[in-house]
Amino acid sequence: MRSIPTLSCPVRRVDVSAYTIPTEYPESDGTLAWKATTLVLVEVSAAGHTGVGYTYADLATAILVKTTLAEVIQGRDVFSIPECWEVMRRAVRNMGKPGIASMAMAAVDSALWDLKARVLDLPVVTLLGAAREGIPVYGSGGFTSYTVSQVQRQLAEWADQQVSSVKMKVGRSPDDDRDRVRAAREAIGHETELFVDANGAYSRKQALAFAEKFFEESQVCWFEEPVSSDDLQGLRIIRERAPAHMDIAAGE
Repeated sequence: MRSIPTLSCPVRRVDVSAYTIPTEYPESDGTLAWKATTLVLVEVSAAGHTGVGYTYADLATAILVKTTLAEVIQGRDVFSIPECWEVMRRAVRNMGKPGIASMAMAAVDSALWDLKARVLDLPVVTLLGAAREGIPVYGSGGFTSYTVSQVQRQLAEWADQQVSSVKMKVGRSPDDDRDRVRAAREAIGHETELFVDANGAYSRKQALAFAEKFFEESQVCWFEEPVSSDDLQGLRIIRERAPAHMDIAAGE
């Protein structure tokens, strides 16, 4: 019987950094406002290679990686990522897995997959296996804190760069949303797809009414988080009753 070759590549080092990056302008969506974003960067090293993973979170996420997760994956085999995930999951048991813990684990997990691909000298997409040759990109912005002219300028610049779809935020001031969305459509023309994202700001009835108007007036074809992603029944109702050519999404 032919023996199966085995590979082993223990994690030698885990580094974590946090960077607070100010936004160009104050930004807001339907349910949150901010002036900066914190990026938590995780670097996992083994066999002379370093894998990179990151998450947008809070400094507390970086501290959790440094004080808890780094210790439990140290020395673990990079080729056994499910084992690394399991020991991280056990390590955060008494902290609660959702929220900060999950974001910390995700950053480490991404770094491990990147590291494994680098050790094997493969692109991550080849390591994981691709379902398609490529995907279209879209420009995401159009914050509710922006003036109408700022939204128009930003989205139009992306459209001019041949970005096939652009997304804007709605929901903070519902009385203004139809005008803002119409202005966005006017700026990008009719060759570029227009998406909206309410970040869960609307009630079910509001969302249904806006879905009809956004499609009828501005040909919006993607409506993200019309209600909270936790409202599964509401999302289903909106998906079933929204215009046929409008996709309903519960987050990216």
